[in-house]
Amino acid sequence: MLRNPRRTLAEITKLSSFSQQSVSRLAKGLIDRGVLVTEEKVATGKRGQPSIIVKLAPDYAYTIGISLMTDCVTVALMDFSGNILEQRQHILPAMTRRAVKAQLHETCDDLFAIHAIDQKNILGVGVAISGYSLGGRSRYNTPPNLDEWALIDIDEILAEELDLPVWVENDGNAAALGESLIGVGRNYTNFVYLFIAAGIGGGVVINGEMMRGCNGNAGEIGLIVPSDKYHRPMLDLLFDMVQKSGIEVSSITDMLEKFDVDWPAVNEWIEKTEPALSLVVSAIAAILDTEAIVLGGRIPKPLARNIISHLEIYDDGRRAEPRALPRILISDFTGDSGAAGAAMLPFHKYFFNNNDDI
Repeated sequence: MLRNPRRTLAEITKLSSFSQQSVSRLAKGLIDRGVLVTEEKVATGKRGQPSIIVKLAPDYAYTIGISLMTDCVTVALMDFSGNILEQRQHILPAMTRRAVKAQLHETCDDLFAIHAIDQKNILGVGVAISGYSLGGRSRYNTPPNLDEWALIDIDEILAEELDLPVWVENDGNAAALGESLIGVGRNYTNFVYLFIAAGIGGGVVINGEMMRGCNGNAGEIGLIVPSDKYHRPMLDLLFDMVQKSGIEVSSITDMLEKFDVDWPAVNEWIEKTEPALSLVVSAIAAILDTEAIVLGGRIPKPLARNIISHLEIYDDGRRAEPRALPRILISDFTGDSGAAGAAMLPFHKYFFNNNDDI
């Protein structure tokens, strides 16, 4: 229902592996519990009663998504149908634990009050953070600007502060998860998500499931290309180039708010980073053979469109029938994809996870 909103019971039967009788029984139980709601009946063109449209009840439960970036923190409030009710971004002088915790506490309290949400209806909090997993549940080796969040149990610290269950994920994986459930994943079950922010990472989705790897670090796309030989397509590099061109920007967030695709530094950045990104998408196509490659993260959509037009997927192109290549797409998300993906983590843990770790 999350990937396929507003469906009739007959459509759900076709999409699922259940019989029509099972779908009707399950739907009735979920409607009685307030998980699903019904809409107007629609005629099917067949004899008998028109079909009922069912959808997820938006107010059944809520989640909080938090994105911890190198220069700011974003908080998103999501309802049970996957809609972002509100998203707030706060630029902090330093991403210290004390400053971030105080801002999160204030923002969450304010969001609950404005939207009249009882905290008991919050399933939990998802946190997206840059860095690679250290094999633990929520310990990450973060970039330098997030020093105080490195090598610690982030879930325990924030759970104590917010009095809610917390799950933590690499920002690329979190964004890929969100994209798989309420974004491009509604049309593609196999794709790789490229998370372009201060650095570059990503996530791999195969058959609708996020592939985390043995140590939780699958999707570290940036490591495909050595930094001493290529210019990686990172917003840190763009920020430096924009500043050197004479445009006054104080941070990556400030640059993104003022972004103009016609800045001279933009074309220069594309020229420098295209070889690395073409190598990345070619490696993905060759190794994973996915349906799509999605550009997302914090990259502005006009910039994503421009760089896509310059990319090349290396291919021999033999004979009249070359191999099928993935489509290169722009993420469906608007706003902070890390925070939106993080907000999906509690839903995924409760409803999509067969493990006993919740």
